[in-house]
Amino acid sequence: MAQNLFDKVWDSHTVKTLSDKRTQLFIGMHLIHEVTSPQAFGMLRNLGLTVPYPQRTFATVDHVVPTENQVEPFADGLAAEMLEALRKNCEEFGVTFFDLPSGKQGIVHVVGPEQGLTHPGMTIACGDSHTSTHGAFGSIAFGIGTSQVRDVLATQTLAMSRLKVRRINVNGKLRPGVYAKDVTLHIIRKLGVKGGLGYAYEYGGDIFDNFTMEERMTVCNMAIEGGARCGYVNPDDTTYEYLKGRPYSPKGKEWDEAVARWKAIASDPGCHYDDIVNINGDDIAPTVTWGINPGQAVFIDEKIPSPGDLAAEDRETAEEALVHMGLEAEQPIAGTDVDVAFIGSCTNSRLSDLEEVAKHLPGHKVAEGVKAIVVPGSQVVSAIAEEKGLDKIYKDAGFEWRDAGCSMCLAMNPDKLIGDQLCASSSNRNFKGRQGSPTGRTILMSPLMVAAAAIKGEVADAREVFGV
Repeated sequence: MAQNLFDKVWDSHTVKTLSDKRTQLFIGMHLIHEVTSPQAFGMLRNLGLTVPYPQRTFATVDHVVPTENQVEPFADGLAAEMLEALRKNCEEFGVTFFDLPSGKQGIVHVVGPEQGLTHPGMTIACGDSHTSTHGAFGSIAFGIGTSQVRDVLATQTLAMSRLKVRRINVNGKLRPGVYAKDVTLHIIRKLGVKGGLGYAYEYGGDIFDNFTMEERMTVCNMAIEGGARCGYVNPDDTTYEYLKGRPYSPKGKEWDEAVARWKAIASDPGCHYDDIVNINGDDIAPTVTWGINPGQAVFIDEKIPSPGDLAAEDRETAEEALVHMGLEAEQPIAGTDVDVAFIGSCTNSRLSDLEEVAKHLPGHKVAEGVKAIVVPGSQVVSAIAEEKGLDKIYKDAGFEWRDAGCSMCLAMNPDKLIGDQLCASSSNRNFKGRQGSPTGRTILMSPLMVAAAAIKGEVADAREVFGV
């Protein structure tokens, strides 16, 4: 019988069906960081348990690390304690740790793929919402809570309910100046932030067939923002080419055998989906958020909607969003003043993101009064970018070039908004307080749109600013 990838991977990793009908699912790879793992390791010690499969867990430090000065000890004592706790736990339990001195540190969802740890057909878990990123490789990747981190460390399994599968086809051709970030924001806007509840999203169609791996990662990263438990793309030659030769990828004969397995786990023609959504990629324009969740978004040349024009269940949140953001309905989003511009996060901090912006920056300067920062997603990304001279291009334009980390995506390190500052951000969440200040405001957009906002000092159409 024809099967989709999700069902194939789920079935092949099923240990047994539990009495409450949940599946005990084997987890092929476990990724950890400094925030959700200390309590989990503490639980293991209290229970007298070990980590039986340490070779399946990999750690990095990303959420709390400063990006302006990573010399230890950190000024933030709690951050320093969390880093030391992770070092101690990894050493004690035999877990590989990509520490700051390793040259391999970075955001967990950047490090896994670039090291060749993420493979098609895997089940992957991490104590972080955006673990869905790894689905770009044809894996089933879940964000989990601290108690589940403990469970995976102790048993290499999770108890989970099976998901339905929605196929999202995006066909056609993207127009110049439209990127993967615009595609994922458009999907969330169309289906809603709760539209994916109970689903895994399978992304496909012409657009995804032609996307690079890093573009696929951007979309899968935000599947969780649409309510889906995970999102994935079927593996293909683009996937295999990306993985070939990476440090943890199979080599020689094992590589050929792995590719054969990976090809077999792709969704079969004629397989069943619980729902199918078709989207015309030609219709997508540069997209930005105007509210306090990623589904509150418009094209750059559209006006902010009136709450009364929205579905009844969305009106109250829309009214709350307008008050918080200091915006008015029926007004253009373009022209909104910007205080901070942030290029980074596990959504858009990879080399191709930085290269795309750097192509267009020469000859432009960040507007007076705007604080603009660029934070590479990993030490590897940073090193390659600096070798290519990208850091100089950004600095010449007035951006600050930082060290690797989660940075201004969330308020767990020194990079935070102050007061009611408004940030043009390439990150994935625009929730109240997400960037550190309870009155701070966030507008999500693609990296090139962030650069356009930095240069104009206001939300602007990158196609016009850069002549794209």
